[in-house]
Amino acid sequence: MKPKLLALALLAGSSLFARPAIGIGIEIGAPPRPPHTHFVRPRAPGRDYVWINGYYEPMGREYRWREGYWTPRPYPHAVWVAPRYHGHRYYPGYWKR
Repeated sequence: MKPKLLALALLAGSSLFARPAIGIGIEIGAPPRPPHTHFVRPRAPGRDYVWINGYYEPMGREYRWREGYWTPRPYPHAVWVAPRYHGHRYYPGYWKR
């Protein structure tokens, strides 16, 4: 009986330290297709720069095309996760380790 009560107390107590996960998405509909233009990527300004492809970003209730650009990594070995659209929601891009 005591081991069951102890296990129940441990399970209940551990949930006090759980962190809720929160995702942020903007629901405004699907973005248009990327423009079909011929583009030459400029030369990298430095060794630790990463090319970010162009993408549509929400501006109010519409999307605006953001041209591709070079940017320095915020920390060594950082990987850029591109913005994406999934299930009528826009998820902004971010850096991950």
